[in-house]
Amino acid sequence: MAPMTAPDVAACVAALVSDLTLREKVGQLNQGLLGWHCVRRGPRGWETTDVLHAEVERWGGLGALYGLFRADAWSGQHWGNGIRPEERAEVAATVVAEVSAASRHGIGPLLVEEAPHGHQALGADLLPVNLAVGATWDPDLYAEACAAVATALRADGVHLALVSALDLLRDPRWGRAEECYTEAPALAAAFARAAVVGMQGPDRARLADGTGVGVVLKHFAAQGGGVGGRNGHSAQLGPRDLAELHLPAARAGIAAGAVAVMAAYNDIDGVPCVANRGLLTELLRGQWGFDGLVMADGLGVDRIVEQVGAPLPGAAAALTAGVDLSLWDRSFALLEEAVGAAPALGAAVDLACARVLTVKAQLGLVPGLRGRRDETRHAAHRSGEPDQSGTSARNTHRSTVVLSRRLAERSAVLLRNGSGEADQPLPLRPGTRWVVTGPRAHDVECLLGDYVPPLPQDRRRSIATALHEAGERAGVTIRPLEEGAEGHGTALRAADGVVVVLGGSSHRAYTDAFADNGANTGQTAADCGEGVDVARAVLPPGQVESLAAIRRATESPVVAVVVAGRPYVLTDVLAYADAVLLAAYPGPHGPDALADLILGAAQPVGRLPATLPADPSALPVHHDERMDAAGVYRDVPDPELRPLGAGLGYGSLRLVASRVVAVPRGLRVEADVAAVAGVWDAEEVVQIYVRRTGGLAWPRSAELAAWRRVKVAAGASARVVIEVGDEAAFVPPEEVVPLAARAAVVTVVAGAGREAHTVEPYLPRQEEVMA
Repeated sequence: MAPMTAPDVAACVAALVSDLTLREKVGQLNQGLLGWHCVRRGPRGWETTDVLHAEVERWGGLGALYGLFRADAWSGQHWGNGIRPEERAEVAATVVAEVSAASRHGIGPLLVEEAPHGHQALGADLLPVNLAVGATWDPDLYAEACAAVATALRADGVHLALVSALDLLRDPRWGRAEECYTEAPALAAAFARAAVVGMQGPDRARLADGTGVGVVLKHFAAQGGGVGGRNGHSAQLGPRDLAELHLPAARAGIAAGAVAVMAAYNDIDGVPCVANRGLLTELLRGQWGFDGLVMADGLGVDRIVEQVGAPLPGAAAALTAGVDLSLWDRSFALLEEAVGAAPALGAAVDLACARVLTVKAQLGLVPGLRGRRDETRHAAHRSGEPDQSGTSARNTHRSTVVLSRRLAERSAVLLRNGSGEADQPLPLRPGTRWVVTGPRAHDVECLLGDYVPPLPQDRRRSIATALHEAGERAGVTIRPLEEGAEGHGTALRAADGVVVVLGGSSHRAYTDAFADNGANTGQTAADCGEGVDVARAVLPPGQVESLAAIRRATESPVVAVVVAGRPYVLTDVLAYADAVLLAAYPGPHGPDALADLILGAAQPVGRLPATLPADPSALPVHHDERMDAAGVYRDVPDPELRPLGAGLGYGSLRLVASRVVAVPRGLRVEADVAAVAGVWDAEEVVQIYVRRTGGLAWPRSAELAAWRRVKVAAGASARVVIEVGDEAAFVPPEEVVPLAARAAVVTVVAGAGREAHTVEPYLPRQEEVMA
């Protein structure tokens, strides 16, 4: 069957919309249920519930179903009552079949699942959180991991994955800092693009062949700009800062073909994103050409009801602003009544319905527009034939595990390793005896981050366990100690060194209390995660004091491993520990990856994705401020502890020389680098920062414009060539003051070396102008 062209699909969808009743159309815009309420385990296996029956009967179908497989403390689903991995495809097929049968046109529902760093379902393979991904500075590796996750999701029957990809880390006090890749817009854009291409394939090819899932990019827009790091609060931004900081990732994801975006909770300059027509229609669709659907964040439409005065105008405001599909909102389900009161709204309902149906057509949920592969798969389920995907599922699992561990390994950032080459504690030397202790040494959940399911018992590993087992293989004795255990002091003094595992956690306990949208609220042991904003971005109480006590108890080297969901203030940690390894929540394979790094089976190559602050009172601080924060506060003259891109390896690279020349479409940067002779090769991220001058707007002191990973053999040298586009290097000509100079200060960073160059745009020669 030849694929239909976009005009063919549009014509078929338009005809379908014209044949639907108003109630059926509004039903296609409905995502009002919590999926785990819609199925239950019966005498003969999983079956649908009256909750689903009633909703499907009411609307003659269903637009989308959220969280059918979600397992966590909020949903209450766990290994004792939830849907197991081997059951997911059958459960999905059962739900899709029931909804399709209830639709006069056989239209299936979009099954929508949380997948911010792997599927939030029992037994699903998890990745490190986005903050760890950003520390790899390696979008290509991330795209591979996203592709593996998407393969598993689609095999389970999932259609849309909610992917955190648009939030920029502008304040580490925000509990959702872990969901951000970085503070740098260009780096964030590269990872957003990688997520879409990995999950959907180039030009959405993986949607058509049934191997990928549609990406819902969240959160649009500027949710990371909430004042004071407070979740969902106002983003106090002008249009320039919005465009320069918070929109590049969204624009990159849309350009890569994302089929959906999620409108965020926050407002921008007072206008809630879910009711912001300038954002959702004029910019997203008008200027960027977005052709997918817009989903509101959970209860986001209901949240504006108080503002506008009643549910009907709230629903109408979101719909006319550009929201197509709601999430749990009661007000949006009243659109049938709203059209009755204001018939002109009917055209907006038709438009939103067409957008939803177009995405469904791309995913094989509209009869006559399905791809051949989807027909075969569903036919197998209907006929009771065995699913031959077992081998493929196992291969996908193995691939995801390898990629997840690779991301964890390459994301750890070595911040300190002794005070000189002769006294580097890491990697640990064979024949030595160490102890591992600390508040997170035996903690498993602290490694995972927010939005994760409970791990099966055979995948539960702590850093202490991994170090002990890997140490035995490497000839290093590593004895795990419980923090505060009897005889602790004696053990510390007798050891050749101590590994202390510190850090935070976003773990959602099943005894925690939750808000109506699932965010953590009330009492919780977590210090990060959704709903866990803090006024001071510091380690949990007592941890620095514990590290200081260990420092006093031993004269041997102290290695601190910091597990983090945000850029903590680590000033005291760097003072007390001889070596510091920072690991943003590295996922279930993080312990083994960290053990390899500590024991020298691998080398730390992660680089900071965000600036580390020196003091909690000086937040926020970024690399791209318009004016330098240094020297401003009398009590904290240098608020930056470590800059964006900082990090050490066991091998090191030095910048020998660099050149920057203007070329017709931007800049050409050449950096000559050399690896220090020794045992270890050097792997480094060569970074290019630009300060653009010449326009009326005050320039940012530095903007990350480009970067390149380079690996150089010990004692060898290499030349790195990086192209920087004109749009990233210079102020646009239309913004330049007449007769003013237009130039850029380009800084090349490689390891500890940096060189600055001033360069003007390329001016074509006369013969080029004549030509």
